[in-house]
Amino acid sequence: MSSFIPRVYQKLIISHILAHPRCALFVSMGMGKTSSTLAALEYLKITGEPVCALVLAPLRVAASTWPDEVKKWGFDLRVSAVVGPAGKRLDALRKPADVYCSNYENIPWLVKTLGDSWRFNVIVADESTRLKSFRLGGGGSSRAKALSKVASKAARFIELTGTPAPNGLLDLWGQLWFLDRGERLGRSFGVYTSVYFKPRRVGSSPWAVTYDPCDWAQNAIQLKLRDICLSLDAGDYFPLEEPISVTVPVDIPPAARRVYDQLQREMVAELDTGEEVGAVNAAAKTVKCLQVASGAIYREDGASWEVLHDAKIDALASIVEEAAGEPVLVAYHWKADLDRLRKAFPDGRELDKNPETIKKWNAGKIPLLFAHPASAGHGLNLQDGGHILVFFSHWWDLEQYQQIIERIGPTRQAQAGHPRAVFLYHIVARDTVDELVMLRRETKKEVQDILLDALKKSG
Repeated sequence: MSSFIPRVYQKLIISHILAHPRCALFVSMGMGKTSSTLAALEYLKITGEPVCALVLAPLRVAASTWPDEVKKWGFDLRVSAVVGPAGKRLDALRKPADVYCSNYENIPWLVKTLGDSWRFNVIVADESTRLKSFRLGGGGSSRAKALSKVASKAARFIELTGTPAPNGLLDLWGQLWFLDRGERLGRSFGVYTSVYFKPRRVGSSPWAVTYDPCDWAQNAIQLKLRDICLSLDAGDYFPLEEPISVTVPVDIPPAARRVYDQLQREMVAELDTGEEVGAVNAAAKTVKCLQVASGAIYREDGASWEVLHDAKIDALASIVEEAAGEPVLVAYHWKADLDRLRKAFPDGRELDKNPETIKKWNAGKIPLLFAHPASAGHGLNLQDGGHILVFFSHWWDLEQYQQIIERIGPTRQAQAGHPRAVFLYHIVARDTVDELVMLRRETKKEVQDILLDALKKSG
């Protein structure tokens, strides 16, 4: 057990929490948001402010990361993980503690179980983008709706994320509502969009509308949030180099190209087996095209697939060979990808829930680790195992993309004392939706990075 000695940037986090009962911390991954928040809670407890905190986080993080951090640094905080089956959750809820950690999926159960006996005076929303879709009167997840009923009962509400606006400025309203009930950005999402955005119709349907921010919206929103939001970038505090990004283009073979072009033109394509696969709308067509680009398309039953090509498999084999024995982390999206990767690289291992898998990877005993970005994000430390990440297939989610990068990224490499560059390989099928996903990610990143820069504060 070590004593927690906050770094300069962690002191800023702690001070911000103490000074702002309801606040958001937009802090780069790997900068110790968890330990800093726990230090602030400990300070409140020591100075006499009652602390009964509910930490909401992804399941893996709630079950292990927060309790482990309390144990690691020896914080004077009792912690209880409210996860698992209902009976186990109830026992954990009855256990005397200062900090109760639970996953977002349990929010409706918590609200119903506690009812008028809701006792949490501090709520910490770890990875607060889970709340971004909340809307008054409808919209958003049932979890966010349930949380909205009790959010105001907590004297303190703390939001933590490194990616507050993964899809642009629209993502902010839902999160900020839990802090000020719409005081800064508008009492409803409709007010927010009417003030800061211009509606634009997409397609022929009058209901298919997207919202483009006004030219002045970015600055105006930043000014509204500066008093309660703190933004910190690891690059300002660590001598970090940017990851070395390499695009590996591949050409899909003629038979796969025929299927791809048919889907693009007609939203239906015939496979060599004579079977037809189709898409019901433009969004479904995009998914099918991404599948073709990766090498396997799902049949109409949604459970089986037809392999169309191995262009990306071959490209990955070349990257592995170039790595010359260095472990390689491979990001995939579909089960079909994983099945093909396992067959092509029998020495590889899937990132699963077994803690031994992570230990073996970090010990250098797994040459290839196959990871879905959704399962390789929050709370995982993979930097000891390697510094090479390959994106085998692609998806639109910027947050997941950034999260898996940071599992082995420059920040974590520096903190772990590894003086080595981080390599990102993007295997991209030429003239496919792969290229559009890459472009879209960069567009989203620009919006978010501008926001984060504007919200930075000096100590």
